[in-house]
Amino acid sequence: MDGDQSPIPTREELIQRARDLAPKLRERSKKAAELRKLPEETIEDFHRLGFFKVVQPRRYGGYEMDPSIIFDLQLELGRACASSAWVYGVLNVHSWQLALFPREAQDEVWGKNPRTLISSSYMPVAKTEWVDGGVSLSGRWSFSSGCDFCEWAFLGGFVPTEDGEPTDMRTFLVPRSDYEIIDNWFVSGLRGSGSKDVVVDGKFVPHHRMHKFSDGFRQKSPGNETNTSPVYRYPFGQIHVRSVSTPAVGAAFGALDAYVDFMKTKVSQATGGQAKDSFTNSLVAAEAAAVLDREVLTLRRNFTEMLGYLQRGEKIPVERRVCFRNDSARAVKAATEVVEQLFVACGARAAFEDHPINRHFQDVHAIRLHHANGPDGPAANMGGVLFGKQNTDFFI
Repeated sequence: MDGDQSPIPTREELIQRARDLAPKLRERSKKAAELRKLPEETIEDFHRLGFFKVVQPRRYGGYEMDPSIIFDLQLELGRACASSAWVYGVLNVHSWQLALFPREAQDEVWGKNPRTLISSSYMPVAKTEWVDGGVSLSGRWSFSSGCDFCEWAFLGGFVPTEDGEPTDMRTFLVPRSDYEIIDNWFVSGLRGSGSKDVVVDGKFVPHHRMHKFSDGFRQKSPGNETNTSPVYRYPFGQIHVRSVSTPAVGAAFGALDAYVDFMKTKVSQATGGQAKDSFTNSLVAAEAAAVLDREVLTLRRNFTEMLGYLQRGEKIPVERRVCFRNDSARAVKAATEVVEQLFVACGARAAFEDHPINRHFQDVHAIRLHHANGPDGPAANMGGVLFGKQNTDFFI
């Protein structure tokens, strides 16, 4: 189909829209936590402002922009509401991944309604059996963020292989009519992400609704035949991991904002002195700002470097990919440490649920728990590659 060919906003315009939306998201954050999913109006705002179009192919009315714009927007949204940034980011990565599927799958999802969204759980828990034309799929997947607003889901799993062949992990694209959502999202952090379980019982998935993880790793997928822009040549893992790590940096910026606002008016009950005049409090703020600035610069440098390879038609070296993967996990570690320092510096008042920094503290720790955000595995893998060993991480 030929999509909407209206003018594409600039990166700067989109970022400004996110900044303008931030106060509303901050106000809605309590409601999101109570609902245990984002408010309907937040999803509608993302549609209205064009945020869900950023990496969608132009053929379906999207902007077909470099996916690094997702992370720029997540930084701004996460500053106000980490759950909003989280859901926004992962749903957009799914739009980007759908562009890697065969054209037939893209048309099924976006042909009638280009606003259609996809949730996911890549946990490889599927029970699959080859049948004529595809597989029979069953299983229960956890952590399908934003699933209440989606008409399709990406679900992970392995498929049976012939003896001697390597294990083949795939993403299965499943319509809403073929799975049940289990409302079990009762958590302390990222409460507004609505990351519920989904269940599939013996549903058919045709070949064109599968994507091999190995294709995403090799930067050569069926969708590249029609979506030829370099922005669809990134390794899948590099896009995925940044979508679940960047909200932590955004939340840490939000915690810094809350800390600064709190210290501007806080008066010590012991001395009567102004907290903003404290040398120690100033050091905490400065160190936090410096660390977060470093993480943003690293994020942007990495994507600029990757895009350079793609625009030249070159493969991104494994040695650089393991570095970028490690940087993503380290960003969460750094953001978590920043928030912890700010939280403690606020004193006992920070323990109250209504303290502005408390929500950021809970959210960043929930983000840290995502498997992709554990720092040790990527670091050990990078070190091994530096020592001449083979890469063992296929999310690079």
